Amino acid sequence: MADPILTLAGVDTHIGRYHILHRVSFSLPEGRISVLLGRNGAGKTTTLRSIMGLATVRGGEIRFRGIPLGALSTARRARLGLAYVPENTGVFGSLSVGENLRLAAPRGAAGRAALEALCGRFPMLAERWGQAARTLSGGQRQILALARALLLPAELYLIDEPSKGLAPVMVAELRAALEEFRARGKSILLVEQNLALAAALGEHAVVLEDGCCVHEGPLAAFLADAARIARHLGIERPAGEAA
Repeated sequence: MADPILTLAGVDTHIGRYHILHRVSFSLPEGRISVLLGRNGAGKTTTLRSIMGLATVRGGEIRFRGIPLGALSTARRARLGLAYVPENTGVFGSLSVGENLRLAAPRGAAGRAALEALCGRFPMLAERWGQAARTLSGGQRQILALARALLLPAELYLIDEPSKGLAPVMVAELRAALEEFRARGKSILLVEQNLALAAALGEHAVVLEDGCCVHEGPLAAFLADAARIARHLGIERPAGEAA
């Protein structure tokens, strides 16, 4: 079996005086979409922030391609090949759509080709190229943030709730874009409350409950167990319904 691209071992994370993650351990296979599942407040966003160095890890270890991340700044982690798309998008509101994208695009012909391909994937970007990002809808800003991250030369993308607030047509575009990146051998850790989208995209699953890892393994195996879905996600699936 190939070495995992990312490993968490006994990670404890605090936010202020609150102990959020409790000895969380899991590994992510390379070149796949892994889905991080759990109820609201389970610790999913804190896990992504811990990986990026944006939350205080007080115990355990996080390794990316075998490299310990504990002493590295967020910027150093990004240079190693980690890219983060937070739920609140983090786009530069005073800049136009095009300016936001150019900041992330490679220079020269490669950058121009990448931007052209991205606008082909997400026509909204081309249509609103000169529009200030702050004037976009929440769903449009989410697409912009994802598109900007996909321009980065990253190896592992940490994406938090990308479908939140998106119209169905944009969800379909999002799914196609993520599938395309998986086909290119990129690895993704996806936090997604839309279980149908998670099931369509994911191969590997990590499930959190109250800051603890309660399942790791093939996503299909987790989705086949209606009792576990109900217990850990609070979702009741009618008997006989396909996962």
